[in-house]
Amino acid sequence: MKDFLGTATLSSLLLLLLAGSISTTSAFTFSSSSSSIVNPTTLSWKTSTSLFATRETIKMPTSTPMVPYKPPGSDYAQFVDIYSRMYRDRIMFIGKFIDENAANEIISIILYLRKEDPSGPITLYFNVPGAMLRPALAVYDLIVQTRENCEINTVNLGLCTGMGAFLCGSGTKGRRCAMPNSRFLLQRTGLDAPFQGQASDIGLEVANLKKMNDRMEYELSKMTGQPVSQVQLDLKRDFYLSSEEAVQYGLIDKVLLPSPQKRATQGQDTDLGAFEGDDDQKYQNKKEKGWGSGWKDEARNTKNDDDDGPPIVKQ
Repeated sequence: MKDFLGTATLSSLLLLLLAGSISTTSAFTFSSSSSSIVNPTTLSWKTSTSLFATRETIKMPTSTPMVPYKPPGSDYAQFVDIYSRMYRDRIMFIGKFIDENAANEIISIILYLRKEDPSGPITLYFNVPGAMLRPALAVYDLIVQTRENCEINTVNLGLCTGMGAFLCGSGTKGRRCAMPNSRFLLQRTGLDAPFQGQASDIGLEVANLKKMNDRMEYELSKMTGQPVSQVQLDLKRDFYLSSEEAVQYGLIDKVLLPSPQKRATQGQDTDLGAFEGDDDQKYQNKKEKGWGSGWKDEARNTKNDDDDGPPIVKQ
């Protein structure tokens, strides 16, 4: 009887495969009850009716994206992670909480870029949820030393919180930028981790932390041009700044705006933005009839070039 049931079970599975109900190339798995059917010793009428196939959940890749890179002098390209590829162009993307390990990683990369080209520009893109006080000050000291010979470009892509906003404003004057919808949050930093010990030791730790925060406020005053008293007053509570307010405060210098024409069509590298363009946009042109009436304007129809590309030369 057991041999008959086992043969019938295998025959039914073979029929399902031949009928195309279960694809051998698809990501199908059987439930735990199907294993009991294959084993004739645990076969029962209840479990024999629970045979089904389920498709595994399709997940997005969680690893770092890989891009092709062709080393100089090589005939073949190789795949490297996108961050290593950006390092070859002296570009760093800082998008995680800056603790001791992250600070050591940033410092080592900047030191390598300085060794490779002592005077080449370095671009830092920030989208930082926060940072520890002492590791961030170590990164700040290195940036200040590096910008004496290298131009440090900083860009806030989204939100820079705490010492992340402080580091975003530490670039070369005139090269500190932000996206139009980016935000800054300036604040004093508390203890990095719970501290235990005698009362006198806790008092010394708190006093040292206060001294480091005072040092940060002094450096922020030099960076922005604001008086130290004003900086201390602003940082009593969370101090949010939009990109335009950050320019007025002196934390950054420019807000990146879209270019009116595509830079790639002009033989230039694509960038996050450019600082040129007419004050009056097309829909603000008083000579035209308004929305949806551009095809009626003779001035527009007599143009010899389009808006998205280089001038068209008619033969």
